[in-house]
Amino acid sequence: MGFGHGHHRPEGSGPAYGDEARYAVERERDLPTTAHEREIARGLEMGLPGADSIVDRTIPTFSRGELPHFAGINTFLKAPYLEDVKRCGEYDVAVVGVPFDGGTTYRSGTRFGPQGIRKISALYGPYSFELGVDLRESITICDLGDIFVIPANIEKAFDQISKGIAHVYESGAFPVVLGGDHSIGYPTTRGVAQHLTGNLGIIHFDRHVDTQETDLDERMHTTPWFHATDLPNVPPKNLVQIGIGGWQAPRPGVKVGRERGTTVMTVTDCVEMGIQQAAERALDVAWDGAEAVWLSFDVDCLDAAFVPGTGWPEPGGFLPREVLKFIQIIADAAPLAGIEVVECSPPYDNAEITSLISTRVICDTLGCLVRSGHLPKRS
Repeated sequence: MGFGHGHHRPEGSGPAYGDEARYAVERERDLPTTAHEREIARGLEMGLPGADSIVDRTIPTFSRGELPHFAGINTFLKAPYLEDVKRCGEYDVAVVGVPFDGGTTYRSGTRFGPQGIRKISALYGPYSFELGVDLRESITICDLGDIFVIPANIEKAFDQISKGIAHVYESGAFPVVLGGDHSIGYPTTRGVAQHLTGNLGIIHFDRHVDTQETDLDERMHTTPWFHATDLPNVPPKNLVQIGIGGWQAPRPGVKVGRERGTTVMTVTDCVEMGIQQAAERALDVAWDGAEAVWLSFDVDCLDAAFVPGTGWPEPGGFLPREVLKFIQIIADAAPLAGIEVVECSPPYDNAEITSLISTRVICDTLGCLVRSGHLPKRS
């Protein structure tokens, strides 16, 4: 038994690390600092050397990098803003905002999701202690800004979203989509699917099935997976829905899922079988005969206490550590086609905690893709 289990650490024996802490501390020693040094040099060149009274000569006059976290323009993780989207294929990861909440059926506000996520992402650095990954040293990330959505026309907005995500995916960059309500799940997967020769699987975290055909006579945020699984190469057998439950799962959507043979896993299912086994089951379903898998993460899969800033909060959802473990296993297992985080609504948020978990899900996904060698993509 180690330190913390009732035994004292022997005198002079060194730190009493647990397995994860030992890996983290030892892994940090092997991480390079090359990209950070380039960032510092660029800051000094483009932001002017600091005032004469500044002792630390790595500090420029104008903020041009990670520090200070409260300064700078709000891009995701302070990644460079790429105005010319035709160049996104020069980067490993391209972040795209989709500020659309025209598919919302109750509390609007997710159009401000991309802004909220970008803003709080400045709190983060590029290094994860537990994962042993420094994104700055491993991959290149750009922020393409936002897709020009049409707030008064759902179908035109969908066409814009599909065109934008198709462009990013075809370029070879890994798309990270900042939503937006969950209606965007249909046009994002449509944009990816058109560039596949095989099938696309979907791993969908949510408290709601989102599989009915229409809601309020339109394709709304309760309908994306009905229409996605109508696409010829997005079969419903490869749709796995994780965390479904509560008092907000419309019966028409449940009926569609039952008839089409989609896979549903409740929070209780996942907790009782264990997150590791639940993740393995989800991977088996999504990847069964599929060429690629899209990860769609609705923040309301978490218990309402952790995500006040969402349109349909529901008690009884996952704990953050359960979701993060789940996401890490999925991203470690195989290369993903991309990720979207949806239903983050800053007008309803408290202390930006919903935007923060949105950021963390993305960072952990990227970190595990890097750790397992899935990013950067190899030619």
